[in-house]
Amino acid sequence: MVDRKILFGLTLILGSMTEGHRMSASQPGTRVEVIVFAAASLADAFEAIGRDFDGVNQDVRTTFNFAGSQQLLQQIVHGAPVDVFAPASWKQIDAAVASGQIDSSSVRIFARNRLVVIVPKKNEAGLKSLHDLAKPNLKIVLADKAVPVGQYTLEFLDKCARGINAVTRFKEDVLKNVVSYEENVRAVLSKVAMGEADAGIVYTSDISGDSTHRVDRITIPDSLNVVSSYPIALSTVAKLRDPARRFVEYLVSKDGQVTLSRFGFLPAEADPARR
Repeated sequence: MVDRKILFGLTLILGSMTEGHRMSASQPGTRVEVIVFAAASLADAFEAIGRDFDGVNQDVRTTFNFAGSQQLLQQIVHGAPVDVFAPASWKQIDAAVASGQIDSSSVRIFARNRLVVIVPKKNEAGLKSLHDLAKPNLKIVLADKAVPVGQYTLEFLDKCARGINAVTRFKEDVLKNVVSYEENVRAVLSKVAMGEADAGIVYTSDISGDSTHRVDRITIPDSLNVVSSYPIALSTVAKLRDPARRFVEYLVSKDGQVTLSRFGFLPAEADPARR
């Protein structure tokens, strides 16, 4: 559970920062600051997109707050100033809309993602297949079920339990090996990369770029994988609605989609299942 004092303090700090940039926006030659709350799995891609977006929008400076989607939701619900919200699932968008802080008419999908099993480069446990995750006495780290990747991981394990006929208690055996549940996907990646765990489950986008040199992967087949969609929306109280809207438009543009693809994300598509 997020500490209320921490949330309140963050709200005051962000409020002070936001007020400053709102006031400075009226001064000629200054950049206005657009605050984007985004899921931790988006950090690398959004940092790159933010630099590109600011480069072609000389009146805007994009500031990011990256954390687990549930943490971001709690900050928004408690009044933290935000212009754009990009969690890793519909659940957090729906809750933010219900709170009155996010504009339901602005919601759209901008990317998709898949799960992958990761192991340390040394792989001292000798894990080579999904079946190996059920071996006794392993150390596995997963994201907490309160954040999207944690919930998707449980859905994946359910599929495995139904699909791997030789292992009737696959999900239960894997969960017995879990030594910690992390508050975001980057914490899972970090622990596995440092050798503090034998395996973890993250998004494929988390092991693009430099991360490919830190861990190895065990691919999850399509029949067992969980493909998630990333929604994005504007705040109902955003005073900088035009530059915030421009950021979203850039994200779904050809240039934005190319950058997301470079960081391992799948292209945005229709999402009838609202996963």
